[in-house]
Amino acid sequence: MNHTQSKAAFDEALKVIPGGVDSPVRAFKAVGGYPPFISHGKGGHIYDIDGNAYIDYVQSWGPLIFGHGDPDVEAAVIETVKKGLSFGAPTLLETELAKEVLELYPFMDKLRFVSSGTEAVMSAIRLARGFTGRDDIVKFIGCYHGHSDSLLVQAGSGAATFGSPSSPGVPADLTKHTLLAEYNNLESVKKCFADSKNIACIIIEPIAGNMGLVPADEAFLKGLRELCDAHGALLIFDEVMSGFRAGLNGAMAHTSVVPDMATFGKVIGAGMPVGAFGARAEIMAKLSPEGPVYQAGTLSGNPVAMTAGITSLKKLKAAPELYNELEAKARRLTNGLQLAAKEAGVAIQTDVRGSMFGFFFSATPVKNFADAAKCDGGFFARFHQGMLEEGVYLACSLFEAGFISTATTDEMIDATIAAAEKVLKRIA
Repeated sequence: MNHTQSKAAFDEALKVIPGGVDSPVRAFKAVGGYPPFISHGKGGHIYDIDGNAYIDYVQSWGPLIFGHGDPDVEAAVIETVKKGLSFGAPTLLETELAKEVLELYPFMDKLRFVSSGTEAVMSAIRLARGFTGRDDIVKFIGCYHGHSDSLLVQAGSGAATFGSPSSPGVPADLTKHTLLAEYNNLESVKKCFADSKNIACIIIEPIAGNMGLVPADEAFLKGLRELCDAHGALLIFDEVMSGFRAGLNGAMAHTSVVPDMATFGKVIGAGMPVGAFGARAEIMAKLSPEGPVYQAGTLSGNPVAMTAGITSLKKLKAAPELYNELEAKARRLTNGLQLAAKEAGVAIQTDVRGSMFGFFFSATPVKNFADAAKCDGGFFARFHQGMLEEGVYLACSLFEAGFISTATTDEMIDATIAAAEKVLKRIA
């Protein structure tokens, strides 16, 4: 493939944008080379400014369940845009989308929209602290909940420890209330509660998508629920990635455990900037203007994002069988990757949750971030580069999940498997 124009575009972007990108992973540092600069997308493909076409398994990092340029979403958004982009005032669309979401998450009574997943998680944690009157939170190594200060922490020396900042510019005083535990390890969470009597909440991706696709074990989630109940803490499910992706009601399609709160993003806006958080009425009543916990945003609930979300969710509700079809496609892909790896003599682990899939080049199952970190990043980078040259666009990090859309055809999947066979045989 020729990437001349993308290389030139990246060099030009480096002059005016830090790292040449507006979100770090896009710089391709984990996989090498230049990132393709995308001109447009259609269905299951994206196209770069050099005219190269790629089968897209990123789908804007999840939200495009119906692929790029879905005509229904596109038409609805255009009609709304004609009426105005934003008003900073209430519209009927906010109430309509809130009802659509709440119908699928019956443990929540009320919902508030924000403009990003980061903002949703930040606000949910503030609300959990305000509701419980406590300061500490528990998060899991490898779970990403956005870039707010209290969540940018790294592990200390103990199995469970108070966090220290993992980014300059984040004061230690802001992260000292964040306790770190190991994903799928209940003992490490119990250690957190032994260390602190001031824990407001546990926040977890019930289906982690930011250390690769790593689902939480059912027994582990049940243990978290029991610990929260015993200690008066809230359990928050971060469904920014898995919400409406892992199933029509997200992770709730795969677990019997019911959280106290949930956060959303990406998918509920069908590609528009959006986020949301919700809980039972008693908790949400603490939120301003009903209660003292402050949160606000001019673009929260803007009509364009609300319209895109309403259109997408109504389509999904009208055809819930789509999730079976999407999962079947995801398994077709991962089964093909397994066979391709076996023929090349390469160890691989795969998993699927609804329309989400993941794979690790590992001989042993991956249950947490430590397991994921043992995987050969160099081998993944070579695989990624090879697949890109074959016209397959995968997430540019081994610590990211992949996504199937309704526009992803069996022919695209078969072409991807054929490309994987070719690349793996070459680099193994």
